[in-house]
Amino acid sequence: MQTSLNDTVFSSFPVLRTKRLILREIMISDAEEIFRMRSNDRVNQFIARPMMEEVTSAEGLVQRTRQAFTDKKAIGWAGLLRNQKEIIGTCGYNFIDWENHRAEIGGEMTTAYWGKHLAIEALASIVRFGLHELGLHSIEAKINPSNRGAIYLLETLGFQKEAHFQDRILFNKLFLDMAVFSLIKGKENQVLCGPEIN
Repeated sequence: MQTSLNDTVFSSFPVLRTKRLILREIMISDAEEIFRMRSNDRVNQFIARPMMEEVTSAEGLVQRTRQAFTDKKAIGWAGLLRNQKEIIGTCGYNFIDWENHRAEIGGEMTTAYWGKHLAIEALASIVRFGLHELGLHSIEAKINPSNRGAIYLLETLGFQKEAHFQDRILFNKLFLDMAVFSLIKGKENQVLCGPEIN
């Protein structure tokens, strides 16, 4: 059994490539697009977080994301189509639990690219990286149980529902439920067992 995670992946930022996407480090130049996503009520519909009101908030988020990678606490990727320069979403490990070889995954995508299966492509690559390069034993996602799109995405990749917490989050004076889906190494499905694309 692996006794520790592979911290060499933090020596330089790991760029991932899929059939249609490049997943690279989030840059300060991405702040404008991140702001557009985080100030969009459709993107935020199932996420308990306040809407961003200014670009400087996105710039601060980018700086914190980059620092978290330097500190080996998280990895945040910006996703862009191979023939474009503007990002279409972000995804990554929001928190890495080194002691338990587990990480929490999350992401968002601009609405213009919903329904094109790009999220599955990106997430599959990031999950493969986490399990086989970083050495994670398990990956979890915490989502709103009403977010059927996210549930479909996770179940397509082999994640299974692990828990359902009632009234777990207080947001805008309302209590919201939270579901936890997880994937255990060795229990990947065919989508994740397929070859990585470079």
